[in-house]
Amino acid sequence: MQEQKNVTKQQLDQERRELLTQVEGWLEMPMIILGFVWLALLIIELRWGLSPLLELAGTVIWIVFILDFLLRLILAPDKSDYFKSNWLTAIALLVPALRILRIIRVVRILRVARAARGLRLLRIVTSLNRGMRALSASMGRRGFAYVLALTGVVNLAGAAGMYAFESGLPGAFGSYSAALWWTAMLLISMGTSYWPQTAEGRVLCFLLAVYGFAIFGYVTAALASFFIGRDAEAEETELVSAKPLQDLRSEVALLKEEIGRLRKGGSI
Repeated sequence: MQEQKNVTKQQLDQERRELLTQVEGWLEMPMIILGFVWLALLIIELRWGLSPLLELAGTVIWIVFILDFLLRLILAPDKSDYFKSNWLTAIALLVPALRILRIIRVVRILRVARAARGLRLLRIVTSLNRGMRALSASMGRRGFAYVLALTGVVNLAGAAGMYAFESGLPGAFGSYSAALWWTAMLLISMGTSYWPQTAEGRVLCFLLAVYGFAIFGYVTAALASFFIGRDAEAEETELVSAKPLQDLRSEVALLKEEIGRLRKGGSI
């Protein structure tokens, strides 16, 4: 009886996995598009603020994300594993709820405005995570092109966050374009003379620096491999080229075959 229950449970789990795979396939492209729109709305909000229409669009997208999350959770055979794999997504869905419930206003009344800035930082990080997942799903992690596109997204969102946290402070960014330049310099490990003054700006700067440090080695290796590969294929670079060596190996192989035929014919 127990074995029959186990078999039945395994069959149900398998059916759930198959159904979840089908649902993910159906919803993949719409969720990718909404992920990019969500990230774009975040950048617009941090830089210029949202109009009532854009704020309504953001709320609708957020509700769609919640429904998508709940549907996947219901279909997932193991709920705890699903939460472990998507805990950052759950946090990303919780942050807008705090905003809708006007908790930020309560925080300001209590004169703890830093908590509101911390929520904004958390929203930037979680929105970037969703944007990265959308980009990964759309490009399939296609090597160098994926890394460049991902770095561009991080640069745009990171600059918007730095501008929101640091603008108005002495020596800080006077415009979003200046924040873009500063973030780009940070990502390529060059840096500038300005360093963040707010705690949230410092945390975001640290995360951007970690990303830049992790990705810089990959980009350098990819570029080096590209130029070395082109150099190796060139006929005129014989000192460093592998082509003459390959030609020599081919000639030796042909010579061995010729010697083998002569031996079989009794000429040697």
